[in-house]
This record gives sequence, structure tokens and C-alpha cells, in this order.
Amino acid sequence: MQNFEAQLEKYAQLAIKVGVNLQPSQLLVVNAPVMAAYFVRTLVKEAYKAGAGNVHVEWHDEEITHTKLSIAPFEALTQYPLWKAKGYEEMAEAGAAVMTISIPNPDLLRDIPGERIAAANKANAVAMEGFKKYTQTGKISWTTICIPGEEWAAKIFPYASAEEGMTLLWENIFNIVRASAEDPVAAWQQHLSNVRDKLSLLNSKRYKKLFFKSAGTDLSMALPDKHLWVGGGIHNEKGTYFVPNLPTEEVFTMPLKHSLEGVVTSTKPLNYGGNVIENFTLTFKEGRIVEFTAEKGYDTLKRLIETDEGAHYIGEVALVPHDSPISNTNLVFFNTLFDENASCHLAIGAAYPLSIEGGSAMGKEELEQQGANTSLVHVDFMIGSQNMEISAETAEGNIEIIFSKGNWA
Repeated sequence: MQNFEAQLEKYAQLAIKVGVNLQPSQLLVVNAPVMAAYFVRTLVKEAYKAGAGNVHVEWHDEEITHTKLSIAPFEALTQYPLWKAKGYEEMAEAGAAVMTISIPNPDLLRDIPGERIAAANKANAVAMEGFKKYTQTGKISWTTICIPGEEWAAKIFPYASAEEGMTLLWENIFNIVRASAEDPVAAWQQHLSNVRDKLSLLNSKRYKKLFFKSAGTDLSMALPDKHLWVGGGIHNEKGTYFVPNLPTEEVFTMPLKHSLEGVVTSTKPLNYGGNVIENFTLTFKEGRIVEFTAEKGYDTLKRLIETDEGAHYIGEVALVPHDSPISNTNLVFFNTLFDENASCHLAIGAAYPLSIEGGSAMGKEELEQQGANTSLVHVDFMIGSQNMEISAETAEGNIEIIFSKGNWA
């Protein structure tokens, strides 16, 4: 691959300058797998060059994770180090920016019993609930990015050698995140400006209901009176504009919790907890998932929905045109960060408070009073396709077409 090191530096710069938008003397917290060390070294160098006050790297290892989930006592899976959760809360309270680097391995935990994975996921979610409030409300700057790993590349490009697969995946990632542009930061500024234009239009419409129709999907939902469409980037409590996901192509809001009626069918695989769920349907009545099917990963889906009562409801609805950079690769990435930005999607579980007026300052009860769903989990799954038709009901009761054949009308 030509100029790999140069593009790697550009990617790191994007994560720092566009993703978390690191400010002078700010603490940067990096969560990363040990296999990402070569990239983290570049990232740390670029962070200090950008004026970081300090950089703290929190390492983890997927083989150790697999070993623990395989043979550790079950009780160990129900515990999470509270000192670590408290540390994250203290760093967030001090105004740290947080970056998560992921090397997806879609089949990492396919041989682990579902109840063991569910126990570990729930323990993590409960312990980190306090810290999660800082990110879900946009109080601090945070971002998530991915880099290739051989297992991930082999899943996407099964016909290629390990070296060829890694090269292909890096090339696709660099293109998708605009790191291959001559001026990636300027390219992102133009992209974010386009997203803000779409948000202004949607927020001016004040739609009351949305209707989704495609093969296997016939769903309606109402939107809260004070809903807000959000996308691209957001401002943290200090007014710094940051971009939570690189890449990002979506605009999203929250549905009214008890309003969903009908059925949706997934259009891309969902990788959750190291297991892949494929070709699944969810049926809703008064907002609640009352029935579900899955050709693959049924038990994983079942345990996700049974995480808590809020996991029986939807917290996010997002619109993404089929004609978009990730979708146009014609690849399935088996990773939510990429696949959700190639397809309209919903999220099982918690709503983001920032998608309702004043929501960032609301507590759990007040959010629920406004029609928002609360849960320990927030898991996006894809429902969009080239055949998706979406219409909306205006405040006056008129119906407008907003998506036709998968794209903005």
C-alpha cells in the first residue's frame, strides 16, 4: 500500500482533531487492544503534538477476554473492578476526552455459552453506568474508531490471503474515513456541513410520526413533541464540537417509547458480544418487542433483549441513505460502527438524552416522562436497503415522502 505510514498519521490526526477535537492541555484517555499498539504509538505522538496535557492508555487483550469467558468461575464474570469504573468517572469529571480503538473479531466468542457472555456484559454495563452518562449526554468529548485485524479482514474478504485482506481492509477504511483525501480535516468539515444542513431541515419539520416499509418491514412510530435530530458531531458542555463516530453518515433521534407498531427485518448481520446475529425480525406492540426470530444467533438476541426491561424497547431511529460511502463499497463489515453508517437502523435499549430538548440535563425519571427509553444497553441494528420507503406525518396531519428507494427523496 502506497504511503501507508502517511495515511496512518492522517487517520490518527483525524481521530484527534475531528473525533475528540482535543483541546490544549486536555487529558486524552485511549482504550485499545494490545494488537493496536503500532497505531496507538502514532496516535499518542500526534496527540502530544496537538497539545495534549497527558495521554493515558488503557490496554486490553482479546485472548485474555476469551480465556476468562471460557474457564473463569462464573462468579468472576459477574464482577467488574469498581476502581476502574470510578477512575473513568473521575477522569470524565476532570474533562478528559475519551477515544476507543477497536479491532473487531466477529467470531471471537462463538464457542462461549451465551449466559457467560451475558453475565459479563451486564456486569460491565452496571459498573460503567455512571461513566456512560458522561458520553450519552455529550458532557465530554469521545469518539470510536476501528483498525483492521486479520480475523476481521478474513471475515470480510474470505477469498484473499491474510496480507491481501489486511491491505484491502486498510484501503477501504482510509477511503471511508476520508483519510485518503488530500486534506482529510477539510473533507470532514465539508461532510459535517452537509449533515448539519439535513439536520436543520428535519428539525424544522417537527414530524409527528415515521413509517418504514420494505421487504419484511412494516413499522410505524411516533416522535416525542420535543425530539431533536442529531448527527455528525455535537458540542460538549464546554462548547467543543466533537464527532463520536468515525465514520458517521447518520442523522438520528429518539422514538416515543410506547409508540412502535409492526415488524422490522434486519438487512445486515449484527455482531454483538462476539457473536453474529443474522436475518432476524422484531415484532412490536405498544413499543415493546413481543416476538422475535433469528436464522442465526437466536440465543444471543434473546439474551440481549432480556438484559433489562428497557432492552425490550427502542431508543434510537437513524436515517442513512443507501447511496453513501460505506454502502457503496458493497461490503458487509460485520461491525456496527461501519454497517450502521451504511444503512437506516434502530437501536435496542437506551435513547440518547441529547436527542430531546434539554435532555442532557434530565434525570432518568424525567427522560422517561418525555417518552425516552432507558436501559443498560444501546445496540444498533440495520434495517435499511435500496428498497426502503420512509414517509412522515407532519404536525398538520399531511404525509410526506422522505426516503424513496433507499435514498433521500
